[in-house]
Amino acid sequence: MSEITTAAATSAAPASPSAAAGRRGRGAVALSVARYVLALFLGFSGIAKLIAHESAIESFDRMGWSHGAMYAIGGLETAGAIALLIPVLAGVAAIAFCGLLAGASVVQLTLLDPPNAVMPAALIAVMVLIARDRRGGTAALIAKVRRSA
Repeated sequence: MSEITTAAATSAAPASPSAAAGRRGRGAVALSVARYVLALFLGFSGIAKLIAHESAIESFDRMGWSHGAMYAIGGLETAGAIALLIPVLAGVAAIAFCGLLAGASVVQLTLLDPPNAVMPAALIAVMVLIARDRRGGTAALIAKVRRSA
């Protein structure tokens, strides 16, 4: 009977600090990988708009938007992708991408293909996690800007 009690007490004990750090480490690595993958994905998407790739022109023509809007959105996507790769800017970039992706989701719902609105919405969730993970760097950046102003 004491063996069962001891086993139950051992399994109910909180995880050691090193185990908690290991879980945090895996999560941080996963978010870093997600950050790099999203930077590549959004960077290529932005560059396609900046070089006026056929697919980008076709999408903007379907929406009835000008090529100027295509270049502006492409520039924002490219700048944001670069900022995602810079640790101190990654949190701010993730927050900005939440707005851009929300707009993309609305555009998919209203002007293009409603089922495709799921992808930008899912990316918003990942961006929120990245912004939360990088909140220390964002706070430091805001403090630095306030000091210099």
